[in-house]
Amino acid sequence: MAKRKQYPLRVDSEVWEAVERWASDDLRSVNAQVEFILRKSLKDAGRLGKKNASSDDSESDAE
Repeated sequence: MAKRKQYPLRVDSEVWEAVERWASDDLRSVNAQVEFILRKSLKDAGRLGKKNASSDDSESDAE
């Protein structure tokens, strides 16, 4: 399993509530939803390494 980093994140309350609703709709935790959003954005921008990009495809298909 890949090592995970912890990072304190300050987010506007309106943004946080929207992410909470989206996570609930997708049956994910807020943490998993934030990681999903980040991975998708990185992949779309071509900034996610090939190793991680391929594993991201299989993870998103399972969810």
